[in-house]
Amino acid sequence: MAAAPLYGGSADDSAEDYSAAATVFRFDPPLPLLRAPVPSASSAPGEPPVLAFRDAASWRAAWDAAEASLVSQCEAGARSGCSITASRKCKPPWWKGLFGGAPTDYEERERCEEREMAACLEAAKEACITFAKGKCIAPFRDARIASDGLLENTDFDVWSGGSGKASSTSPAVLNNQH
Repeated sequence: MAAAPLYGGSADDSAEDYSAAATVFRFDPPLPLLRAPVPSASSAPGEPPVLAFRDAASWRAAWDAAEASLVSQCEAGARSGCSITASRKCKPPWWKGLFGGAPTDYEERERCEEREMAACLEAAKEACITFAKGKCIAPFRDARIASDGLLENTDFDVWSGGSGKASSTSPAVLNNQH
């Protein structure tokens, strides 16, 4: 009779099951920072830097990504809420079963739920877009965008992953008012 393995498994497990390829999980490389520290336009020596987007295109890309994420999350929540609301609106009244009325027509109830769901989702879509814009306005309205030439020849290495430097000793940082 063969002895059982000490730590579980079966006696016929091969070494391939524990290879690095089978057991190591590779993570995606870290994403570069959206904003980098740059000296403020009014910075005195020793004052901390401010965060700025590298250009207007990166500001717009960050806005679009944040807005799309908020809309997606809002619509997912709205689908759950609309589903519950449609089910409640289309169910037969509680008292209908007490008097032995006609049996529930599930096909009609399904059509009712589809109509209610479509109307609810249409209203929620507009509300989600308005909600996302409202949430993005405050942080992005006051965001700074670095001016041309600001992010050259510095010690900061944040946007390009080591291939180039991405900050500045120049004091010019613009406030973005899109």
